[in-house]
Amino acid sequence: MVLKKKLTKDKSWRVRYMVANQLYELCEAVGPEPTRTELVPAYVRLLRDNEAEVRIAAAGKVTKFCRILNPELAIQHILPCVKELSTDSSQHVRSALASVIMGMAPVLGKDATIEHLLPIFLSLLKDEFPDVRLNIISKLDQVNQVIGIDLLSQSLLPAIVELAEDRHWRVRLAIIEYIPLLASQLGVGFFDDKLGALCMQWLQDKVHSIREAAANNVKRLAEEFGPEWAMQHIVPQVLEMISNPHYLYRMTILRAVSLLAPVMGSEITCSKLLPVVMTGAKDRQFQTSNSMSLRCFNPSFQLSINRL
Repeated sequence: MVLKKKLTKDKSWRVRYMVANQLYELCEAVGPEPTRTELVPAYVRLLRDNEAEVRIAAAGKVTKFCRILNPELAIQHILPCVKELSTDSSQHVRSALASVIMGMAPVLGKDATIEHLLPIFLSLLKDEFPDVRLNIISKLDQVNQVIGIDLLSQSLLPAIVELAEDRHWRVRLAIIEYIPLLASQLGVGFFDDKLGALCMQWLQDKVHSIREAAANNVKRLAEEFGPEWAMQHIVPQVLEMISNPHYLYRMTILRAVSLLAPVMGSEITCSKLLPVVMTGAKDRQFQTSNSMSLRCFNPSFQLSINRL
């Protein structure tokens, strides 16, 4: 252990980098007590190393390291370093931190998360580097389990809504994939007020992957809130978009309709969705896509289409 501590001060950054990568394994081997008394100062040095590569390696272990410590030690010794790393000059350091920092919430508990971590989360959600924002978004559920959806929505939802229109499509995609979980936890009323319009907006996004995810998103929302809600808040808006002059957008709407059909039930499908699909069957620009969509409908509906 003495050798390992000395290596954290080695002149070669590559040596310090290797130590940063392996220090947690040493902590596991020696146990919590020696870690708390002997290795915390060594880890703090690595988190504040002058080489970005070393800080990246150390930052990626921060949640695991905190699990070995008690919350008081983590707050006293590790959290100040985490705050520094959240504004690090290297975007890769910030990204490494963002990929694991949400896991600190269960370790520190509700009060410490609210007081110390939420401001850091918010800062990273607004980071200029898209991978940093993406890493935070993908782990939001870990924080929700600790502080509850009410506080999460008050503190972070405005930033999440802002990211729904992020210029980087991968960030928008991550938000879309998080929406059904967020909707189930926020409830239908809050969802309608804050996020409903965004779900429709994504169906006409310029990026195909976003439109595809948005089509699947409306299906999952219909499953979550039920056909009656979907008939009021999703189906009319979706069907209005079928007249979009761009055939690629019409294909997305047809995809959304086909995904909604099994959720909505036969009555709504026959009266509202099937006519749209039958009209689409006459559109030569996406007849192939239309025929694939028909598989989601009752075979008798397909027979009606074939007679067109």
